[in-house]
Amino acid sequence: MPSNSAAEHIQDLGAYVSASPSSFHAVHEAARRLDAAGFTALDELQPWEGGAGSFYVVRDGALIAWVTPEGATPTTAFNILGAHTDSPSFKLKPKPTTGKFGWLQAGVEVYGGPLLNSWLDRELRLAGRLVMLDGTEHLTATGPLLRFPQLAIHLDRAVNDGLTLDKQQHMNPVFGLGDPDPDSADVLAILADSVAGASVDPAQIGGYDVVVADTQAPEQFGAKGELFASGRLDNLSSTHAGLAALIAHAAAGAPVGGPIAVLAAFDHEEIGSASRSGACGPILEDILTRISDGFGATVSQRRQALSASFCVSADAGHAVHPNYPERHDPANRPILNGGPLLKINANQRYATDATGAAFWARLCGEAGIPYQEFVSNNDVPCGSTIGPLTATRLGIRTVDVGVPLLSMHSARELCGVEDPRHLATVAELFFRTAI
Repeated sequence: MPSNSAAEHIQDLGAYVSASPSSFHAVHEAARRLDAAGFTALDELQPWEGGAGSFYVVRDGALIAWVTPEGATPTTAFNILGAHTDSPSFKLKPKPTTGKFGWLQAGVEVYGGPLLNSWLDRELRLAGRLVMLDGTEHLTATGPLLRFPQLAIHLDRAVNDGLTLDKQQHMNPVFGLGDPDPDSADVLAILADSVAGASVDPAQIGGYDVVVADTQAPEQFGAKGELFASGRLDNLSSTHAGLAALIAHAAAGAPVGGPIAVLAAFDHEEIGSASRSGACGPILEDILTRISDGFGATVSQRRQALSASFCVSADAGHAVHPNYPERHDPANRPILNGGPLLKINANQRYATDATGAAFWARLCGEAGIPYQEFVSNNDVPCGSTIGPLTATRLGIRTVDVGVPLLSMHSARELCGVEDPRHLATVAELFFRTAI
C-alpha cells in the first residue's frame, strides 16, 4: 500500500507540493523519489534494453515512469495513470524587470485560468528552470519575493460589490523599491542567485521557464483535522498519488505476466496540452513504443497491446460548495472525504463511458474505497482533462477520476484529508490488475 494512513499520506503530499513550486521541480522531486526506490533513469538520446524492471524518463516538465513485470511480451497491456504537473499561475515575461513610481515590478503573463483574486496580497516566489547559453539547465526557486498588492477600499468604495482585475494593468507584482536597474535588482540576477549548489552568471542565461508560486506551507486543519489546504492540489494531488502507488507497486513486486504499470505525468495541461511534454504531444506514445520495441514488437503487436490497455486519467474535480449549491448538479453533489470522483460528461469532455465506470466501480469495491460520481450542472460548462486527449491519440480505453476540491484554480485549494490516500490506494491496485 502507498502509506500506512491518511495522515501519513497527506503529510507526504504536503512535502511533495512544497518541493514542487513548478512543473520542473515536481518532476525533479518525483525523479529523486524514484531513484531512492531503485528505479533506473533512462535517456531518450540513448538506446534502451528491454526486459523487466523499474524505469523512468524525464522530458522537460513531464515524467513517464513504469514497472515492467517478469514474463512481459510484445502484446502485454499497459495500465496507465495519467496526471499533470502544472497549475494555473503566472509566467515570467521577457524583459522581466519593470517598475514605476518608485516600485520595482516583475513582468508576468497569465498562465492558464487562475482565480486572479486569490493571488492578491500573498507573499509569492518565483520558480522554474534557467537554460544557459551553453545549453546547461538549472532549477531555481526564490524565497518570498513578490506580491500583487490590492487597492485599498478607501480608493475603491465599491470593491465589495464586484472586483474587476485587468490582467495587464493590475496583475503586475511588486518585488522592491527603486527604479529598474539591471546592475542591481534585476529579476534574472535574483533567479541566478537562487540556484542551489551552483554559481550562475545571469548574463549567460539564454532562456527561462519561470512561474509564480505561493510560499504558504500546506496545512491540515478543521474541527477534526479533516481538511487540507495547499497550492497546486490541481493536479499534484494526482501526480503524488500515482507516484506513491507506482513506488509501492514496485516494492511489492509486479505480478509475473501482469500489465506494465505506467505513470504519465504530463506538463501544460492547464493551457491545452499541445506541447512536446503535454498529453497532445508524442511523449506517451514515444515511450510506449520504445518499451514495446524492447520486446521486439511488430506494429500489429503494439496495436494489440494498446487495445488491451487502460488509462486512468486522474485530475482534480469539484466538491459541492455549500455557499453555491445552485452551481452543481442537484442529484450528484460530491463531498470532501467521500472518496475519489468518477467524472462523467455526455459530451466527452471527460473520457468516462459505461465500460470505464464499471471498471472503476470494480476497482474501488475490491480496494474497499468509496467513490462518488461527478457530473456538471447543465448550465455550467464542463472543463476537460488529459483523458479525452489520451483516448483520442492512442485509442486506449480511458476513465476520468480525481480528488474532489473546493477553490479549484485558487492560489490555495482545499481537499479532504482522506481522499488523496483513497486515490493512491485504488491506483496501486489498478497498476497490478489485469483488465
